[in-house]
Amino acid sequence: MRYMVVEHFRNSDPVPVYERFRSKGRLAPEGLHYIESWVSKDLTRCYQLMECEDAGLLDQWMNAWADLVSFEAYAVISSAEASTLVSTG
Repeated sequence: MRYMVVEHFRNSDPVPVYERFRSKGRLAPEGLHYIESWVSKDLTRCYQLMECEDAGLLDQWMNAWADLVSFEAYAVISSAEASTLVSTG
């Protein structure tokens, strides 16, 4: 399953997040895969596409960052998959 994760940097401050990332990496548990990310132009949010079979791994990863980031996570499918679902009913 793929997840679109919206990270809101606490106090709108990306510096602590990037400092931890540089020193410790993504902190993703085995089985959670980073696909791509984008950062808002004002540097207050990050949008990450992640993938895993066990949603508990996503929770574990978010807990490792919860002191610096608040999260929203949405299970997502591709537009092509959605089109197929809609057209087949």
